[in-house]
Amino acid sequence: MTESSRPLVAVLDYGSGNVHSAVKALVAAGADARLTADRGLIQDAAGLVVPGVGAFEAVMSALRASRGDELIERRLAGGRPVLGICVGMQVLFGRGVERGVDTEGMGQWPGVVTELDAPVLPHMGWNTVRAGEGSTLFRGIEEERFYFVHSYGAQQWHLDVIRPFRAPVLTWCDYGAPFLAAVENGPLTATQFHPEKSGDAGIRLLGNWMSTLPQAG
Repeated sequence: MTESSRPLVAVLDYGSGNVHSAVKALVAAGADARLTADRGLIQDAAGLVVPGVGAFEAVMSALRASRGDELIERRLAGGRPVLGICVGMQVLFGRGVERGVDTEGMGQWPGVVTELDAPVLPHMGWNTVRAGEGSTLFRGIEEERFYFVHSYGAQQWHLDVIRPFRAPVLTWCDYGAPFLAAVENGPLTATQFHPEKSGDAGIRLLGNWMSTLPQAG
């Protein structure tokens, strides 16, 4: 892949930690990946990745303070691809409840992110997933394991889709009880696990996502 053919992928720099590994994984997957807060570059990039680590409330506060939430909404309004990772997935839902703190999310999807119903938390380590039918994200890697580290997640799905709109592709994982491991919903994609920490399978998954990005020119 030549330098000019690499899709430009912006990694949203809004103060979230551990973002450099995401940049490196995207580069390994074939992207021209840039950690940036530049609003023009973020809007024009073929894809935007929204990482997130820590608490739901802290991530939402940082997104709002940097107006990152506006950038995400603007891209989605124009049908421009966005990929949320870990808490970057969770904040796409309507609300998050952590340790008694109820925080409003971005509301791209209805529902509440709550503590996992599992005997041991956090859920940390490698796990398989149940890829949704017709998934592009998991094409060719349906049986692979992915790396999770979290105590909260979306455990129900509430969005009803009316034809002719296409129903989202939902991928589930089991840890104590089922929770959403990934969602593919038009231009908006998200994973609860960390592709950038999931070895070759994670790089292949990022490549699958990048195959959906608009081509330059």
